[in-house]
Amino acid sequence: MHAAHTAFLLGAGLFWTVAYLLLIRTGLRERTFGMPVVAFATNISWEFMFAFVRPPSGIGHVINIVWFTFDLAVGYTLVRFGRAEFPHLPDRLFLPALAALLLLAYPGMNYASEQFDEGASVLTAFASNLAMSGMFLAMLAARRGTRGQSPGIAVTKLLGTACASLTMLTDPDRDPRYDNALMYYLYIGCLVLDLAYVYAVFAVRRAGDTAHSGVPAAQGALRR
Repeated sequence: MHAAHTAFLLGAGLFWTVAYLLLIRTGLRERTFGMPVVAFATNISWEFMFAFVRPPSGIGHVINIVWFTFDLAVGYTLVRFGRAEFPHLPDRLFLPALAALLLLAYPGMNYASEQFDEGASVLTAFASNLAMSGMFLAMLAARRGTRGQSPGIAVTKLLGTACASLTMLTDPDRDPRYDNALMYYLYIGCLVLDLAYVYAVFAVRRAGDTAHSGVPAAQGALRR
């Protein structure tokens, strides 16, 4: 059990690290950002909190610092290319709106952790992952194509979150607070939405999407 727990923990770190690298590479290559804006705000807030404010012990602390560093690079793609994704928002409002979102995200994440998880990272991690999985699907539909996204991102995101769920389930010292229906709902919900996202990305690609702009065939695939 200890070996399986460690393997899944390392797997979560590895697959999510690869997902970050693919998000950064794809964003730079396609001159866009690949992580939904609200997901980015909650994600970097969580990582800052549990990398520097209330860090865990052991390898989890190192993983959180690495992820925070990569999230800064994701943030660069958002700042550098994000205006083009919001054509109806005046350019002068883009950065203030993003700053306001970040300022709201951190205390919200902190209060949720303190109120519902006694300051720990588990509940906020899986709840934000569930929301993020839905946001990736919504972004795919909104862009009518896989601009800023790729099958590699979808698959590594799926595997990283699945490994995180299995890390919890195989923990020999699992806190009984996390052996409840809510946590199982979050595990299953993340898995279902991530599988849907993987399927949708591959379906759009099979329909002939170029990964740079939406086409009618891609729109048809999203409607199926």
